[in-house]
Amino acid sequence: MTKELTQLELLTELEPVAEQNLNRHLAMAKEWHPHDYVPWDNGRNFAALGGEDWHPAQSGLTEVAKVAMVTNLLTEDNLPSYHREISENFSQDGAWGTWVGRWTAEENRHGIVIRDYLVVTRGVDPVALEEARMIHMTNGAHSPDDWGGFLENVAYVTFQELATRVSHRNTGKVCDDPIADRMLQRVAADENLHMIFYRTMCAAGLDLAPDQAMAAITKVLTHFTMPGHGMPNFRRNGVLMAKHGIYDLRQHLEEVVQPVLKHWNIFDRNDFGPRGEQDRERLAAHLEQLARDVIKFEEQRDRLLARERARDMAVV
Repeated sequence: MTKELTQLELLTELEPVAEQNLNRHLAMAKEWHPHDYVPWDNGRNFAALGGEDWHPAQSGLTEVAKVAMVTNLLTEDNLPSYHREISENFSQDGAWGTWVGRWTAEENRHGIVIRDYLVVTRGVDPVALEEARMIHMTNGAHSPDDWGGFLENVAYVTFQELATRVSHRNTGKVCDDPIADRMLQRVAADENLHMIFYRTMCAAGLDLAPDQAMAAITKVLTHFTMPGHGMPNFRRNGVLMAKHGIYDLRQHLEEVVQPVLKHWNIFDRNDFGPRGEQDRERLAAHLEQLARDVIKFEEQRDRLLARERARDMAVV
């Protein structure tokens, strides 16, 4: 039986890979500045400074775009919780510590630029946005109680970063504003580079400790939730976003889960022991069920949208 590696052993063995991957990231990352993506000439004072407070008529965003923008922003806002989780399960020394600091700094720009855009353009109610931010950050980010350790966390952030990239990119498309679209393309590009770092580290973990990594990946995917699941109205907003194709089950399966598993060669590897084989079988069964859920969801969505179109035509 293969010896199970401790957290310290995993981090020590994988640090050279982390350093190499960090250097690659720094070479690929594009420097950018949030203020360059905000239409400042659209801004004006609110009532506290003699101007006018927000009114719904001031927003140029549809309801779907508002919900998606707020959901994406509140997800980014919880960065302190994510930083704590990653720093506790990686390391604060060497390449690990440098990566955690760099990743946190890059992620912080996302919240800055999205909030500045929404406040300057009066896209959403800034008071309601701040109230939701206070609630979400006070609650923090909570993963399942039995999650922990490097492998489960690096597996989760691999899928989460890619999912967030998809959500940002599709949100930009529904805003009907080239400035918002350009801004969210920039954010999505960051998320993709972050995903590549974590995907590479998880791949190295698979090579080093196949059964342990397979168990982590299976646990993450069979219990997957988006990082914003604890925010106010997350379920209702998530349903609306799925309904309008910003992030739905098919995208989760075909644009996030399957490409990453294919990159790791999960279903063609031959280095698993009995435990890893068992977890791989559990994952395969989960994916089959998810594919059935995709069809069921889309059938329900099509019926709902057809009823809404019929109702709208009747009103006209």
